[in-house]
Amino acid sequence: MQSKQYFSLEPARFKLDGGAMFGIIPKPLWSKVHPADDQNRIELALRLILIKDGKKNILIDTGIGDYHGEKWDSRFGVVGSPSPLEHALKSIGLNPEDVTDLIISHLHFDHVGGLGKMVDGVITPVLKNATIHLHKKHYEYSKNPTDRDSGSFQIEYFEPVIKWYEQKNQIHFVDGMEGDIISGIKFKCSMGHTPYLLHAYDEKMIYMADLIPTSNHVHIPWVMGYDISPGVTTSDKKEFLSFIEDKKLTMIFEHDPLYFGSTVKKNEKGDFVCEQKMDFNPAIAYPIFN
Repeated sequence: MQSKQYFSLEPARFKLDGGAMFGIIPKPLWSKVHPADDQNRIELALRLILIKDGKKNILIDTGIGDYHGEKWDSRFGVVGSPSPLEHALKSIGLNPEDVTDLIISHLHFDHVGGLGKMVDGVITPVLKNATIHLHKKHYEYSKNPTDRDSGSFQIEYFEPVIKWYEQKNQIHFVDGMEGDIISGIKFKCSMGHTPYLLHAYDEKMIYMADLIPTSNHVHIPWVMGYDISPGVTTSDKKEFLSFIEDKKLTMIFEHDPLYFGSTVKKNEKGDFVCEQKMDFNPAIAYPIFN
């Protein structure tokens, strides 16, 4: 029986305000581990996971896309090639048509922007043969978010593509706080960053998305200012880190520019810390768990 193969893809990088990324943590603390530029922005990865499992090619998240325009890209410091998702897939010998399944953690623009591409002014699907796995209640929330987080949901870009998948019967809406997705991959939801943020996991890894976006966010109080309910995030992190430690999983950091993942342990004070950080390889794609 062929074992799974895991690949880390990084179609682009971008920047966000360091203060927003670390919430109430003072800059003299967070800037020691994640330095900012002259606009107070920090560099962030857009890390995806591609799992080859037999005839299935399962992708988690899609990156930011390439259709926002020069002004927008400059504001967010986007660095990447045209057609970034296609380029990343090509680096491991795949075409967009080869992706059989796409798991979407949540519908913020930096996670789902690569779902579509602009063709003659119309947003069209990139992964036309894939079945989309998306949390039903998160999708409902994304269409009517609060004023505080509405800017993170670019519904004008993702909703037409999701409707295309619905019309093709290529969408699987999951529900509840945990359950099965596909091919041995399960999910757990966190609620603090955005309602029903979906974390895919299997026997080896768990995709942290924006619950713990970088290795520096493992510390419980280090919570993003972007989170809709920061206090809930701290509770979510405790629950998830206990789960990760118990299952001996590797956390995959979607936004860490230096480390793609880490195991977790408790230190002498009983606090969760990274146990073994896994260095980022500057190649656009690289195998993990080999």
